Amino acid sequence: MFTVSAEAAAQIKVSLAAGNTNDPLRVAVERKEDGMFHYQMGFDSSEKFGDTKFQSEGIELVVDAASAPMVNGMLIDYVEIDGTMEFVFMNPNDPQYKAPTE
Repeated sequence: MFTVSAEAAAQIKVSLAAGNTNDPLRVAVERKEDGMFHYQMGFDSSEKFGDTKFQSEGIELVVDAASAPMVNGMLIDYVEIDGTMEFVFMNPNDPQYKAPTE
């Protein structure tokens, strides 16, 4: 399915504690009319038909059936961008994705 970096997992755990919840993190992707991907994530205790549940870095994750093919092979990371810490979606299925250069 997809993975979560250690840095992203640490921040997700902080958010779980702050929200006083143990709900899994739901990740969804919506493909816009222009083909671009729009990512959504949030804690969700509801179970929907077709959901896939799995774990990465100790984080319980869930993805819906429509999003599953679009997130296969993706990495969610938590990095500093212009002085601000942000979640980033490194997804080779996304038309806007550019592989990191060495």
